[in-house]
Amino acid sequence: MKKKWLAFKNNEITRFIFTTLFYAAIFLVLVYLYSYSGVGGGGFIYNGF
Repeated sequence: MKKKWLAFKNNEITRFIFTTLFYAAIFLVLVYLYSYSGVGGGGFIYNGF
């Protein structure tokens, strides 16, 4: 069982897929946090001049 797990873990395609999913999840969390914070909701500072 351990040999199968090591072979699965060390496979290049498997590592590529899991790494891609990991970074995609981080990206989605960052986009969610950016939209949740309301950064784009405020007015532009120079509109009043």
